[in-house]
Amino acid sequence: MAERIALYPGTFDPVTNGHLDIIGRAARLVDRLVVGVAINIGKGPLFELEERVELVRAETAAIAARNGTIIEVRPFEGLLVHYAREIGARMIIRGLRAVSDFDYEFQMVGMNRRLDQEIETVFLMASETNQFIASRLVKEIARLGGDIAGFVPRTTLERTLAKLRATQG
Repeated sequence: MAERIALYPGTFDPVTNGHLDIIGRAARLVDRLVVGVAINIGKGPLFELEERVELVRAETAAIAARNGTIIEVRPFEGLLVHYAREIGARMIIRGLRAVSDFDYEFQMVGMNRRLDQEIETVFLMASETNQFIASRLVKEIARLGGDIAGFVPRTTLERTLAKLRATQG
């Protein structure tokens, strides 16, 4: 039987509890999950690409050990379907938080399907405790001095606060 490989793409700036929820659930569905950390300079990331890759690796290590699934964290740029083909993924995992996410994702699925009909997109709904978490909001709350401990894992919390102190001071 062929290895089931999926790609879960995102900027992960920073990686949140919502991302980890989707990663953990996706890891149960496949033999190998590649978490593709997008370069996406246009979003003005807080963390450099290498830092985001490192944080996602650190935060997903326990999930991989618990599920027995291979989780690889790799940077990527360019067209998502090209990267999926390059790594042998037949499935793209996307997390949905709200109806507004669906509108955007629905368009992306249509475009990706036109580019490669062999790659399926699978949507996983965020768990009810994570439906409101967005990296953009986490950064905004942290910049304004709010508590983000309930939105990100411990290592990411520490690194985010340190990064913000360094950029503000």
